[in-house]
Amino acid sequence: MKPVRVGVLGLGTVGGGTVNVLKRNAEEIARRAGREIVVTRASARDLSLDRICDTHGITLTTDPFAIVNDPDVDVVVELIGGYDLAKQLVLKAIANGKHVVTANKALIALHGNEIFAEASKKGVMVMFEAAVAGGIPIIKAIREGLAGNRIKWLAGIINGTGNFILTEMRDKGRDFADVLAEAQALGYAEADPTFDVEGIDAGHKLTILASIAFGIPLQFDKVFTEGITKITRLDVEYAEALGYRIKNLGIARKTEEGIELRVHPTLIPKRRLIANVDGVMNAVLVCGDAVGPTLYYGAGAGAEPTASAVVADLVDVVRAMTSDPENRVPHLAFQADAIVDIPVLPAEAIRTAYYLRLTAEDKPGVLADVSRILAAHHISIEALIQKEPLDGETSVPIILLTQLTLEKEMNAAIAEIEALATVSGKVARIRLETLG
Repeated sequence: MKPVRVGVLGLGTVGGGTVNVLKRNAEEIARRAGREIVVTRASARDLSLDRICDTHGITLTTDPFAIVNDPDVDVVVELIGGYDLAKQLVLKAIANGKHVVTANKALIALHGNEIFAEASKKGVMVMFEAAVAGGIPIIKAIREGLAGNRIKWLAGIINGTGNFILTEMRDKGRDFADVLAEAQALGYAEADPTFDVEGIDAGHKLTILASIAFGIPLQFDKVFTEGITKITRLDVEYAEALGYRIKNLGIARKTEEGIELRVHPTLIPKRRLIANVDGVMNAVLVCGDAVGPTLYYGAGAGAEPTASAVVADLVDVVRAMTSDPENRVPHLAFQADAIVDIPVLPAEAIRTAYYLRLTAEDKPGVLADVSRILAAHHISIEALIQKEPLDGETSVPIILLTQLTLEKEMNAAIAEIEALATVSGKVARIRLETLG
C-alpha cells in the first residue's frame, strides 16, 4: 500500500519535532498505522533558517497554500498558529478533500464549530489532540476512553507558564514580576505574556475540553477568565499555612442550572495529587460518574511532547482513511446532531468557596463587622487567621476561608467590607476548590 503523504505548515518548534518523530520512528509508526507516513512537503516563512529537523527529501516552500492545494498531499498538518491565516488554510484544505491535523487551540476554540461542520460535509477528519496539554492524550481519554461515563467535572493545570510562576513563588518566596521575567528569559513566556498570565490560553483549552466532556458547542466567549497577576507572595505563604496550594486552574462543571466554565487562581488542598504538579508540567483531573476521578499528567509543551500528540493524530487519520465517514469518532465526542446547547452560567452564578485577605485596623469590633456582613450574605467562615501587628503598625492582615457560596453574594459582601472605615485597600479574593 502506498505511503500517506503529509504536508506540514510551519517548521518551528512543533513542526520540527513532528518531522523528527516521524522520521526517527517511521517503522514503528507504520506498524501501528498500517501504512507508511511520509512528510513530502513543508512550508516556512524563512527557508534560510537552521532547523531542528532533517528536511532531506521534503520539498520546502514559503507558500502554505501551495501545500493545501497540492493534489499529491493527503493530510495537512497545521502548525503555524494564530487565527486568520490558519483558518483560511484549514478550510481550504478541507474544501480540497484533505484531512487536517492541528495543534492550534485558539483556532479550534474560536472557529471549531465552523471547521467541523465543513469537515463533516466533505467527509474528512480534523484532529486536534496537540491543541490541549501538549503530549498528554487528554482529548482521546475523554472522547474515547471515558465514553461510557457522564462527565461530572474536570479541572486542569493547562498552562505551563502560569504553573512555573506559581511554583517558583511558593518554593523560593519570590514575587510575581521577578519570576515572570525569568520565565520570559527561559522561553516559557512570550515577550507579551498576556495570553499566559491572564488565563486566555487556558481558556482556549478549557473551551475544547468542556465541549468534548459535555457535548456542547465550542464557546470561548462564555469562559470566565481571571489571571494570576494579582497573586502575591503573602497569599502563597498564607495558603501553605492553611494547608493549601495556589494553582491556576481551568474548571468545567455540569450543574442542574448549566455549565460552569472558568479559569482562575485556585486554592487546592495540598494532599491532592494535582496540587503537587509543579514547574511547567500540566495535569488534568476528570471525574466521571462510573470511573470516579482520573488524573492525566505530563509535558504540556515542547517540540517532541507536542509532536507525540500530532503524530498520534496522524496515525488515527491513516487508520480511518478507508473507513465510512459516518462511522468515525466524532470531532467533539458526541454525534454532530446530538450536540446540546446547555446554557453556560455567568460568573455570578458560580458556586465555590473562597480565600479572602484584607487589611484592617487592630481594634475591637472589626472582625465582628466583617462576620456580620458575611452572614448577611449567607456566607459561612471555615477558617480564620489574624496576624499580629508589626512594631508601630496599627493595621493587621486578616485571612478568611469560607464555605461554598454564590459568586454574586461574595461580590456584594466584598463591596461592603471594602466600604468599612476600618478596612484599608482592596480585599484579595482567590477561589477555593477541594476537588473531592
